[in-house]
Amino acid sequence: MSARPAGTPHWDPAELPPQPPLHGVVTADVAVVGAGLAGLACAYHLAERAPGLDVAVVDATRPAAGASGRGTGLLGPRAGPSIDRAVQRFGPRTARRMHQASVRAVEDVLDLCARLDVSCGLRPGAQLVATRSRAGLTSLARQARAYRGLDLDVPVLSPLGVRARVGVPYSAGLLYRTAATLDPAALTCALARACAAKGVRFYGESPLRAVRAGDLVGSELVFPHGRLYAGQTVVAVNSAAQAVGLPVGTVLPLEVYAVATAPVRRTAYEALGGRNGYAVVDAVPMAPYFRTLPDGGLVAGGGTVTVPVGLGTDRLRAARERAWNWLGHWLRTLHPDLHDVSVLHRWSGRIGMTGDGLPVVGPVRGLPDVWYIGGCCGHGLALSVAHGAHVAAALLGEPEPGDPLPWHRSAAPRMPVQGIGRPLLRTALDALGRYTRRTC
Repeated sequence: MSARPAGTPHWDPAELPPQPPLHGVVTADVAVVGAGLAGLACAYHLAERAPGLDVAVVDATRPAAGASGRGTGLLGPRAGPSIDRAVQRFGPRTARRMHQASVRAVEDVLDLCARLDVSCGLRPGAQLVATRSRAGLTSLARQARAYRGLDLDVPVLSPLGVRARVGVPYSAGLLYRTAATLDPAALTCALARACAAKGVRFYGESPLRAVRAGDLVGSELVFPHGRLYAGQTVVAVNSAAQAVGLPVGTVLPLEVYAVATAPVRRTAYEALGGRNGYAVVDAVPMAPYFRTLPDGGLVAGGGTVTVPVGLGTDRLRAARERAWNWLGHWLRTLHPDLHDVSVLHRWSGRIGMTGDGLPVVGPVRGLPDVWYIGGCCGHGLALSVAHGAHVAAALLGEPEPGDPLPWHRSAAPRMPVQGIGRPLLRTALDALGRYTRRTC
C-alpha cells in the first residue's frame, strides 16, 4: 500500500450527478451557489418541501471538492466559543440553547444518513475532549463547571475514565455522548445524488464572479461563461464570499491539515477506541485530534493553521510539509505500537474563521432575496447541514420557533486583515501553533 500524492484526501471520490458548466442565460426559482454540505442541504430541503420549485446548484468545481469533502469526519457538538465563554458573552439561557442546537445538528446528520439510506462510513460513538497539559486542564475545568451549571449532560472523565475508553494517559476529559465519525466526502456526494433525484439541476466548473440585485426582483449571478437569474439565492461559499465582495463581514480563509495512516496494529487500534469509534480532541487551542477509521487506520488533524492569502507558493508548500510532519510525529506518540506506522494520505483544506468564532447565516444586506451561509470556524460538519435546513425553511416562509441564535445574522465583525494586519495575524497564529505543538 503506497502513499498518495501530497494533498490527496483519504476519502475516495464518489459517483456524482452530471454537472455541465453554466453557459449563456439560465433562470431558476432558487439558485444555490456552493455544492458543499450547507448548499446541498439547503437544496435538498427545498426540493423535498416544495417539489415544484426549480432549484439550480452551481459550484466553482464540483460537489465535495472544497471543505465538505476534505474534512476529517468528526461529527460532534460545537457551535461558536467554548461553553464557559458562551455563558459570559451571551448569558446562561442562550449558551444552553447554543449547545442544544449543536447537539440537534449532529442528530440531524444521523437522521439524514438514514433517510438517504447511505452508510457514509458512519460509526456512532462518543467524542472525548481531553488533555495532557496544565493549560488544557484549566480549560476543561471551566467548561465542566459551565455544563454543570446549565444542567447539560456532558460528564467529566477522570484519568481512569479516559483510559477506559482510549489508552492514552490524558489527565482528564469531557464526554460528548451524541457524536459519530463518518466519511464527509461520501455524505456530500450522497446528498448531491439525492438532490439530483429530486430534480435539482447542477452546474460545475463555474466560479461565481459577482452577485447583483435583479432589475425587478431576485438577483443576477455572474459566472465566467454565463448568467443566472434567480428569484432567491443562497451563497454558501464560506470564505470565498470576500472575492465577490459580499458584505458579510470578515470570514477569513485559514488552511488546516490532516493525515491518515495505513491500518495499524490491532493492539493500538483497540486501545485508541477503534472498536467503539471514539474520536479524541485535545482541549488546548488549535487542538490536535484523532479518530479511528473502519479500515483499521487512523486520521489526525489540527495543531497548525495557516493564513494562506499572500503567503506564496513555496512558503505555503513548506508550511504544509511542517504541519504534516508534526501530525505524523504526534500520532506516533499516542501508543507504543504506532512508532513505525506509515502515513498514506496528507491533505489540507480551507475553513472560514470569524473574529468572534460564530458562523454567519442570514440575509445579505443590500441584496434582497440573497442569503449567505459560512464561517463555521472548523466545526461545520454538523452545523452546515443544520444551516442549510434553516435557510431552506426561511426561503419557504416557515417561521423559526423561538429567538434567533447568535449566528443567525447577516455579517461577522470586520477584522483588520489587510495591509499590516495580515502579517500580524499570521505571527499571532504561528505563535499559538508553536505553543500548541509544544504543549501536546
